[in-house]
Amino acid sequence: MSTELMIHNANQIAAFFSAYPHEEAVAAIEDHLRKFWEPRLRGQLAGHMAAGGAGLHGLVVEAARRLS
Repeated sequence: MSTELMIHNANQIAAFFSAYPHEEAVAAIEDHLRKFWEPRLRGQLAGHMAAGGAGLHGLVVEAARRLS
């Protein structure tokens, strides 16, 4: 998947959960990424995070840090 599409998809998840209280949103995004994103895609997300995470919603950044 292209990095741009991966960022878009991750940010769509964050947009959905952004109405939740902060901690619930982060936990729900983490849960979604674990359940529905295959390991290669989570690895791509981790690589993008390691490179600075440009373009990712803040909730995604927090959730992705918990995946490690």
